[in-house]
Amino acid sequence: MVKHQPLQVYERQLCLSCLTGIYGCRWKRYQRSHDDTTKWECLWSLILFFTFSLLLVWFYFWWEAHNDYSEFNWFLYNRSGEWSDGTVPILATTAAGFTYIAFLMILALCHVAVGQQLNLHWVHKIGVTVALLTTIIGVISVTQMWGEEWDVVWISLQATGPFLHIGALAAVTALAWLMAGQVARAEKTRFQAMVLLLYLSVLLTLYFIPLSISSPCIMERGSLKAAPAIIGHQGAPMLAPENTLLSFNRALQRNVSGLETDVTISLDGVPFLMRDRTLRRTTNVRRVFPERQYEDASLFNWTDLSTLNAGQWFLKDDPFWTVQYMSTTERWSVGNQTVCSLEQMLKLAAKYKSSALFTVHRPPVNHPHHHDWVNLTLDTVLGSGIPQGQVMWTVDSNREMVRKVAPGFQQTSMQKLPFDTLHHNGISRLLLRYNQASEQDVRWRMSGMRSYNPEQIMLSAAVRRSSRDVNIMKEKLIFSEVSNGVNGDEAYSENGFNYYTN
Repeated sequence: MVKHQPLQVYERQLCLSCLTGIYGCRWKRYQRSHDDTTKWECLWSLILFFTFSLLLVWFYFWWEAHNDYSEFNWFLYNRSGEWSDGTVPILATTAAGFTYIAFLMILALCHVAVGQQLNLHWVHKIGVTVALLTTIIGVISVTQMWGEEWDVVWISLQATGPFLHIGALAAVTALAWLMAGQVARAEKTRFQAMVLLLYLSVLLTLYFIPLSISSPCIMERGSLKAAPAIIGHQGAPMLAPENTLLSFNRALQRNVSGLETDVTISLDGVPFLMRDRTLRRTTNVRRVFPERQYEDASLFNWTDLSTLNAGQWFLKDDPFWTVQYMSTTERWSVGNQTVCSLEQMLKLAAKYKSSALFTVHRPPVNHPHHHDWVNLTLDTVLGSGIPQGQVMWTVDSNREMVRKVAPGFQQTSMQKLPFDTLHHNGISRLLLRYNQASEQDVRWRMSGMRSYNPEQIMLSAAVRRSSRDVNIMKEKLIFSEVSNGVNGDEAYSENGFNYYTN
């Protein structure tokens, strides 16, 4: 007589099969295991978590640095000599890597939740290693070339801190059930206590973090200072080619309080507006003067400079992704811009009663105006008709002579020097990058005290927006002098000196 054993019926576990299959290529039931994860796989879990954390910081950095993408591309241009948008491949690889690593992190947490052994497949191990090494190389490269931009992470936390805190708190709270499952399944009391202590420490830290957060997002509206005024850095370079009359007009149409630019001296002594050493990026010099395209911009005379087109490059390169929003008429106007002289810009500033801030590049040694470049610039400013009080003079050379000839200029320095030195040179303002001003330099008014009053901010770059009329500016901050009784505000003045930041 034969006895028949009843067949065992197994329910299909599609979700669990996908978890173990995608994470470790363990699609079969017999391949799964509830055993403890090996030490080697625990190490890979730590590497995965570290890679995820590093990519999260890297992704956040590029997200917050979007206003300075043009500055990064300009650095690349100065090194390679060719203009390209280097942020596109970086953003694409960062987004792909972060999505991939985040997906693996979710699968790992799901494994822990259902009590499955972690066993990362070798293909994923290669992927994690590549993502980790690529991110590390990227961080090192950006730190060497653009290290000062890392300050944007800490500065941006003033605005994003409250929202990041809420997100972190929600994520840690959501992991409570996973931690509880781990403690319940653990056999060792010491391990249970360690997990509980670690989780509660993180949770309590997040609950108490708001005590140290100071953000305008959570301040009372009445306690906020007035919004800063705006200075057009190279005009409005996201709406028109930089350092052109159209760019400055676009900036003035948006009620900026001043214009800022870079000045170069031509071979025949005409100060003109140019940021780069050569003319290759922002003019058609390759087509008009192909044999001279690598020459210093200051070695061209004004007649030759006047024949160059300074707008077609903007339509071709579209550095701020705004050309698509321009009408046919606007594109024609952009494409017919010429190199702008300092005199033209100053006359425009005088017409609109806006201030003028410019930095002058000294011509090379073999230039005929290597020694009298300050005098040429000064003569151009005085001959433009702009009131002296609207000019912020940043040139350090022959400053004493400039003070005597033009006592009304706002003497401004681009170096944070000792007060005695600044006072001796008659400098009442500083132009610094925004991250060069310490907390002691920039502090808000307190009861019975006077403090720095942020009044102006440079207009430098725009993020990708659906409307060309949206202007996002950040690059330079300026803290300027406000006399007592004007607008009910006072600028902080230490020994009679006022701070600007750039």
